[in-house]
Amino acid sequence: GYGFLSENLRFAERCEEEGIIFVGPKTHHLDIFGDKIKAKEAAVAAGIASIPGSDGPVATVEEVVAFGETHGFPIMIKAALGGGGRGMRVAHDAKEAREGYERAKSEAKAAFGSDEVYVEKYISNPKHIEVQILGDHHGNVLHLFERDCSVQRRHQKVVEVAPCVSMNEEQRAAICSAAVQLMAHVGYVNAGTVEFLVEGDQFYFIEVNPRVQVEHTITEMITDIDIVISQLQIAQGLDLHKDMHLPKQNELTLKGAAIQCRITTE
Repeated sequence: GYGFLSENLRFAERCEEEGIIFVGPKTHHLDIFGDKIKAKEAAVAAGIASIPGSDGPVATVEEVVAFGETHGFPIMIKAALGGGGRGMRVAHDAKEAREGYERAKSEAKAAFGSDEVYVEKYISNPKHIEVQILGDHHGNVLHLFERDCSVQRRHQKVVEVAPCVSMNEEQRAAICSAAVQLMAHVGYVNAGTVEFLVEGDQFYFIEVNPRVQVEHTITEMITDIDIVISQLQIAQGLDLHKDMHLPKQNELTLKGAAIQCRITTE
């Protein structure tokens, strides 16, 4: 599912210790992708472009200010273990960087139990594109095309569209191939989503959600593939193509378009 336990490394480890099959990725994938700094390192190792940022967590506010002065403001301060838009602050100058650093650390500590933060260049008004992935225990990795999640409020997704209507086929092929490249590089198993920010013709890796997402249903509608059933079959050790009879990548085609709108409380 997409509750808190779906990405809880300790829960997955306990399942493993008790001989219970965890319907999700391997524990080391949760370890990598539960930490945005480790995730970024994995993307770089796989040859995927990421947003220019600090090499690891920043220890002092002076490091944050120095990054902004070197690379230019605005910058984004983000929780290393963050998610859901929490522990994130945009800073347009040194004063905002100092305030944002303290607030991001405080939010991160309260929400995730760790106040580690890192900093990266802020990209204004990008498209937020995510690619749905399925990987099995036999080395097969299949993308189910992309979703456009650019319509957001307070870093929370409001409207999702599949596929992205503003990308051409060349851009779609490039970003989906990059997602497969990363997940194949780490040997990813089960359902996951690779997220990117897109600015013009350039796209940057931001994170992997190592679980099924709320918006997975619109991908099911445009591919006729049941992602949740696929998760259960993958967990049983079935092969994507030989056993589950999912199409090969070059045989998978889009079937129309779908939109999801969320009702949120604030």
